[in-house]
Amino acid sequence: MTYEFEGKTEKEAIEMAVNELGLERDQFDVEILETQKNSLFKKGYVKIRVHTLDDNEGSSWGSDASEEKHSRLVADPLPQGEFEQKLIEFIQNVIEKMGYDVKVEVSYREERKLGIRLDSSYSSILIGRKGKNLDALQLLANIYAGRLGHEEVRVILDTENYRIRREETLVRLAYTTADKVRQSRNSILLEPMNPFERRLIHTTLNDIPDVETKSEGEGVFKQVRVLYKGIR
Repeated sequence: MTYEFEGKTEKEAIEMAVNELGLERDQFDVEILETQKNSLFKKGYVKIRVHTLDDNEGSSWGSDASEEKHSRLVADPLPQGEFEQKLIEFIQNVIEKMGYDVKVEVSYREERKLGIRLDSSYSSILIGRKGKNLDALQLLANIYAGRLGHEEVRVILDTENYRIRREETLVRLAYTTADKVRQSRNSILLEPMNPFERRLIHTTLNDIPDVETKSEGEGVFKQVRVLYKGIR
């Protein structure tokens, strides 16, 4: 979902969003729509658009690796019930039609979440650059799950533990970028990321007092800017 707020400053507009939506700061992205500085005839203001991270964009493309890391692996990787059987067959058919062999199994089951593991000699191709191929396959799996009448189930695809490795890489990137920003006193714009990855950067740096983050751009893949703000 998206919402728009207006305040005298960006900080005030964000605080209004936090209070009205009842969310924490790391639960939404901020896009600056318009900025008006104070003048003799007009009062300054900042208008922002808020994108909450619990909408379809986040659930389809995000890969909650931190939850996956701590999930209990199921003893039986075979599908249970018609829904799981059809979902696994769908995923396997899509990948095989792409020309790659794959073994598709259930890795874990949680309330409203189903982990699927892809075992293939072509794992690197299935993952793709920055995980984009894996995210695309995951999106298709979630759309298909919805068509089977299970919109409430979030399907998480993984192979070669990519999700966990990607999370660890992003956490290191966040801290390294924060150090560079402190040293240079300049901002750094990171590569385009999906909603979960951006949220991970925001959360990682949220408690560092002299650094702040904000998302920029439009669409699913936005960029996170890391800025130096000093200790106030």
